[in-house]
Amino acid sequence: MKSYQEINEKIRRREAVVVTADEILKIVEEKGLAETAKTVDVVTTGTFGAMCSSGVFLNFGHPTPRIKASKVWLNEVEAYAGLAAVDCYLGATQGAREGALRNGRYGGAHVIEDLVAGRSIDLEVEGAATDCYPNKRLRTSMTLAEMPNAQLHSPRNAYQNYNCAVNVSDKTLHTYMGVLKPRLGNATYSGAGQLSPLMNDPLFRTIGVGTRIFLGGGVGYVTGPGTQHNPSPARTDKQIPRSPSGTLAVTGNLKAMSQRWLKGVRFRGYGVSLRVGLGVPIPILDEEVLLGTLVRDEDIRVPVVDYCVDYPEGTGRVLGEVTVAEIRSGRITVGGKTLHAANFSDVKKAAEIAETLKVWIEAGQFEVGQPVDAIPAF
Repeated sequence: MKSYQEINEKIRRREAVVVTADEILKIVEEKGLAETAKTVDVVTTGTFGAMCSSGVFLNFGHPTPRIKASKVWLNEVEAYAGLAAVDCYLGATQGAREGALRNGRYGGAHVIEDLVAGRSIDLEVEGAATDCYPNKRLRTSMTLAEMPNAQLHSPRNAYQNYNCAVNVSDKTLHTYMGVLKPRLGNATYSGAGQLSPLMNDPLFRTIGVGTRIFLGGGVGYVTGPGTQHNPSPARTDKQIPRSPSGTLAVTGNLKAMSQRWLKGVRFRGYGVSLRVGLGVPIPILDEEVLLGTLVRDEDIRVPVVDYCVDYPEGTGRVLGEVTVAEIRSGRITVGGKTLHAANFSDVKKAAEIAETLKVWIEAGQFEVGQPVDAIPAF
């Protein structure tokens, strides 16, 4: 048994043994479970993919005279203004308003990317005039550096597992899982497999409220289970979920983040989303925690779901199961038919996140955060 305090003391002394989720597999093969649990202190993970349920709280500061915002647009993308005088929340999937030059191709996710890239954005505010906030309209331009405060706050990121999407109908579908060709013409998936944060702690032994994470290129924190968190999915004998399951709500200082790890993306015929870089360090407290980090792509089973009827209608029907290893090979078999499969998650960037987090910890710049509350896993 090791404690968070003991591991963090080793990090401060720059003596911690830190490896990535890819590297730990070979180490255990060579040294065995017990010896590895004694010597390895932290296993780092990573994922980089579209996470629709993301957004930012922005405070754009008081103009003269002051204004109480009732409507806010940033680069013609509407933000929610029902918070306080000059606060708003901008959702990643919100599209540019009808009639805007970039309508359908630009949205909240792109505004977020523009902000972290240091670009100036157009700000338009309509005010509900009051005695203390007399201003009725504000039009200006602003950079992230000029905003008093900006926080990324995502209600649902880092799915523990997800569907492999297909289309059994005779028509082409445009979905958040990309374009799905008719008659099982292709399959799509999104997930970092054996590098994925929640796959390496399947029962949430170390990930909880207050866990310190890599978020968008900066430091963030887990604030709780994400929306649609399912703590009780069907699991394999290795405790790996076999369907969409655990999720995280996360937050962090947007001003410390990077365009490299927050990227706006457009799904043709569907809308916009935000690609988010997220990584979690797994402190190796004991052999049981270590065992959870030994997941491999071939261990992760994914439900194959039809997005023409079964997903939109919520029938619960599953056409079969495939492994992440099969998806990454580029070919899967469904109903006796072999079809091309694509993974929308960038596994190379996920590995880069895990490596970056490893470097931060080895340099004594990033300590593991002990959760103050657990996330349910049953």
